[in-house]
Amino acid sequence: IKNDSRLEGLIKMADLTINLAAICTPADYNTRPLDTIYSNFIDALPVVKYCSENSKRLIHFSTCEVYGKTIGSFLPKDHPLRKEPEFYVLTEDESPCIFGPIVKQRWSYACAKQLIERLVFAEGAENGLEFTIVRPFNWIGPRMDFIPGVDGPSEGVPRVLACFSNNLLRREPLKLVDGGESQRTFVYIKDAIEAVLLMIENPARANGHIFNVGNPDNEVTVRELAEMMTEVYAKVSGEPPLEEPVIDVSAKE
Repeated sequence: IKNDSRLEGLIKMADLTINLAAICTPADYNTRPLDTIYSNFIDALPVVKYCSENSKRLIHFSTCEVYGKTIGSFLPKDHPLRKEPEFYVLTEDESPCIFGPIVKQRWSYACAKQLIERLVFAEGAENGLEFTIVRPFNWIGPRMDFIPGVDGPSEGVPRVLACFSNNLLRREPLKLVDGGESQRTFVYIKDAIEAVLLMIENPARANGHIFNVGNPDNEVTVRELAEMMTEVYAKVSGEPPLEEPVIDVSAKE
């Protein structure tokens, strides 16, 4: 969609625009922060503008990362308040929005996504744009990523499933950032698409709303995921698990 002169004409012809165009690979946030910001905010501006000006419905894909960090993440690991829901559960209309500092360019993605969400919402409030915002939570499925040097570039760090698969194939310990305490709510791509189809087919119920699309029944910590993948790989490959299947690393590494 970037610098494409056909964009406005295509939106005028369409009944519905679904914007999934984005740089959304965590490995790019630190190495390509400018591209990340442009992709997720600047390049999305014309899409929102043309939909609003031409009274076309928009389904815009955002991210669960717009929620930022929890208050509990700033407490010491052994602090008793870390177990209190009010300190680690994020509530849509109540929780403070906490992002990392400017020098942590990893947050360029979340900030850009949140700002475009606010713009979409403002277009709806001021100019009547019909919109739905989708926040994917850890969608997984075929071709979502690459194994470095196997079916993709040798450089770069893929998402967690491919990253762990890469370690298992190379007989290396799975690296857990700060103990692997962060949580994921994996949902298979087929189920996620069914959710989006319901939004497409029910505009009266979906317009003006934000949907978090994940599967709370699949909620696991990254450590639990590593343990599950290690166990499954041992069964499939017939190879014995490593003596040290996982290792802890700092978020700075």
